[in-house]
Amino acid sequence: MNRTSAPVDSPTSGVWEELVTTALLGTDRRTPPGAAPGREAPVALLDAAAMETVRRRAGLRPARPAQRPAPAPEDPRPPLPAAAAHRLAMLLADRSGTAGGGRRGTAPDLMELLPQWLATANARGFAAPPEALPALLDAARGRTDLRPAALTFAGPRALWLARLNPDWRFALRATPGGGTSLPHLDDTDKVQQLWQEGLFAERVALLAAIRAHEPGTARELLATTWATERAEDRLMFLDSLRTNLGDEDEAFLEQALSDRSRNVRATAAELLSALPGSALAARMAVRAGACVAVDHTRDTLTITVEAPHECDAAMERDGVVAKAPAGRGERSWWFGQLVEATPLETWPGRLGGRTPEEIVALPVTDDWQGELHAAWCRAAVRQRNADWSRALLGAPRAPEAGGPGAVSLAERAKLLSTLGTDERAEWVAGFIATHGLSEAFQLLGVCDVPWAPRLGRAVVDALNIARDAGSYPWSFSGVMGLAERCLSPSEANRLDGLLAVPDEPENASPGAGGYWAEAFQRLVATLRLRAAMAEELGAEQEEGPLALA
Repeated sequence: MNRTSAPVDSPTSGVWEELVTTALLGTDRRTPPGAAPGREAPVALLDAAAMETVRRRAGLRPARPAQRPAPAPEDPRPPLPAAAAHRLAMLLADRSGTAGGGRRGTAPDLMELLPQWLATANARGFAAPPEALPALLDAARGRTDLRPAALTFAGPRALWLARLNPDWRFALRATPGGGTSLPHLDDTDKVQQLWQEGLFAERVALLAAIRAHEPGTARELLATTWATERAEDRLMFLDSLRTNLGDEDEAFLEQALSDRSRNVRATAAELLSALPGSALAARMAVRAGACVAVDHTRDTLTITVEAPHECDAAMERDGVVAKAPAGRGERSWWFGQLVEATPLETWPGRLGGRTPEEIVALPVTDDWQGELHAAWCRAAVRQRNADWSRALLGAPRAPEAGGPGAVSLAERAKLLSTLGTDERAEWVAGFIATHGLSEAFQLLGVCDVPWAPRLGRAVVDALNIARDAGSYPWSFSGVMGLAERCLSPSEANRLDGLLAVPDEPENASPGAGGYWAEAFQRLVATLRLRAAMAEELGAEQEEGPLALA
C-alpha cells in the first residue's frame, strides 16, 4: 500500500515519523497522510498528530510489575530543630556562587557555608529531614568536597535513594562497601566470609573497620590472602596499615619490600621509614650517615655531603627509586631519598651531639644545603617530629619568613602541620604580622578552625593595612574568603569600623575603597549569619565549626 494514501488509523509502522517529516517540510510541500492537498492540509496534520499521540499513549502494552522497593531504613538520630531545617533549605537552594567572576556584593555566599553547617549538624548528631535529601544529594554530586559530610548527615536513607536514582550512584561509590552493613567484628565466621567472598569495596571497609579497633587482627586477616591479591588491591589494603601503624607491623612490611609490584614496595618502605626503630630505618641511617659529616678543618664548622654514586639492588629493595625525574641529577635524587627515610634522631649523634636548631644552622658545602634541608623537611613531616619542624621553619619574623629548610610555602605548610594547634597559629600570626598576607594563604589553610584570637586579629589587621594602602581587594580575595569561614563570629563587632568607604590615598587604585567596603560588609554579614546558624543548631560558642570557625 502506498504510505501517503494510508488511512490515519492504519497500524502501518512509521506513521509518527511521517507526520514529523511533513511538519518539518511544510504541508505545502508534502501532504499529510490521508488528507487532500490545499488549505485544510495543516488542520488535517494537527488532527492526525493528536490522534496518533493518543494512540501512542494508550497503545502501550503493560509491562510486568517491578518488585516494590524495600522501605527506606529508619534514621534513629534526632530531627533537626525547625529553624535549622529552614536554614538548610535556604543553603541548598542557593546556587549563586561566584564562578562568574563578577562583583560579589555584600551578601554571604551560602554555598560556602554549607560545609560548616553540615559539620556542625553532624557533630550535634542530627538526622537530615527526608524532604531535603534529594537537594542534599544533588549538591554533593556537584561538589566532591561536600560528599563525606553530606553523606554522613544524610544517613542510611541517602544510600537507599542512591540505589533508585543513577544520578546519585556516587553515594554508593563514596561509601565504603556501598553502604553494606559490616558484620560485628566479634563474629569471626561472618568476618571471614565477607573477607573471602565480599566485593572489593566491602573488603576495604571491613579491613579499615578492624584496623581502627584491632590493628593486629586486621594485619593477620590481610596476611591470609596477601599472596593471592591483585597488585592494585594489595596497594589499597597496605595503605590501610597507616591507621595505628606500629612496630608490630614491621615484619609484615619487611615481607612486602620483596613484592613484585613497585608501588607496593614503595608504600611498604614509606611505612617502615615512619617507624624510627625499624630495620629499614636503621639501614637507611647507615647509608645516609655515610653521605653526611662535619668538616672540622674549616674556619667554620661545615656539613659536607658526598652523595651515593650508585643505587644498588639493596637500596631499591628498601624503596629508593633508581630513575630520577626529568631535570634531577641521579646522585642528588638518591641522596634525598636516603635522608628522607632516615630517623631524625640519627643526626644529633652523627653531627657532634648538636640540637636540630644547631644542625640546621650549620653551612653546607657545594650547594647541597637546599637538597639536604628539603629532605629533612620531608622526614620531619613523615615522622611527625615537631622539634625538627621548628628548627626548619625558623622564626616567623625572620627575613623572608623562612628557616633555612623552608624551601617553599608548601613545605612550610607541611612542617606547620606537625605542630600543635596553638603553636601553629602563633607562628602564622607572626608571619603575617611581619610579611603581610601575600604569601600567607597556604599557611592559613593548615591552621585549625576556628582561628585562634591572635591569628584572627593578625589577618584583620593585615587586611586593614592593605585597604589603607589602596590595594584592590580582589588581590586578597582568597584570604577574605578564608576569613569569612574561619574567623570567630565574635570578631564581627570589632570590624564595624571597617564597613564605611575609606578615603582613597593619592596613589590608590580607582574605586578600591568601595570594593573594600563591600568586602568587609560581606565578611561581617557572614560572621553574624554563622552565629545565627550555630544558635539554630544549638551549638555553644565554644564548640562546633560554625560557632567559632
